[in-house]
Amino acid sequence: MTSGADDAGARASEPVRTVEIELAFDADEATPLPEWDDVPAVASVGEPEVRELDGRYFDTADLTLARGGVAIRRRTGGPDEGWHLKGPKIAGAREELQWPLSAADIPDPVIEAASAWTAEPLVPIARIRNTRTAYALRDASGTTIAEFVDDRVRARDELTGTERAWREWELELAAAAPASAEWRAEFFAAAERAIRAAGARPAASASKLARTLGH
Repeated sequence: MTSGADDAGARASEPVRTVEIELAFDADEATPLPEWDDVPAVASVGEPEVRELDGRYFDTADLTLARGGVAIRRRTGGPDEGWHLKGPKIAGAREELQWPLSAADIPDPVIEAASAWTAEPLVPIARIRNTRTAYALRDASGTTIAEFVDDRVRARDELTGTERAWREWELELAAAAPASAEWRAEFFAAAERAIRAAGARPAASASKLARTLGH
């Protein structure tokens, strides 16, 4: 018979699975925030919510995971703090696995999940700190359909000691967004027009980690 403690341990090892669908943009220090009036799906914008995020990233010494589009991080701050494993982007989306926050050592379930890409030891490769201001984008019923974030990033490549800082915007669909591919395409097209009109441009790097590592 399995004990209650064993059941709890098994549940703790099971990650929360989400699918990340987002667009990323580079913005200059003085770039004003977008106006959402011409994005038909957006009826209102929530009050700004400031989050102080601190992410520490892990990979093999030769960056096997990063080269495969995979990232492992331990992040504190924000509503999703914890251990994360982001898979490679496929058709514009990435599956993300999340485990509860724990000590600095990488939990066994995270290492086990990473074994799909590597069995080599994992070492710290980057630290990304981010002052994030988040805005909920809501439809006419008040449902949050997406989140827009204004990020002020300070990053350090732990392998070379190189430090970088930049401003970035992200637009990510919320879980309650319509599942229709047509709706999502139309929403992203209208939102991108609003973001570009404000003066932003598509992100130069595939991710914050890639930029931190000089890619």
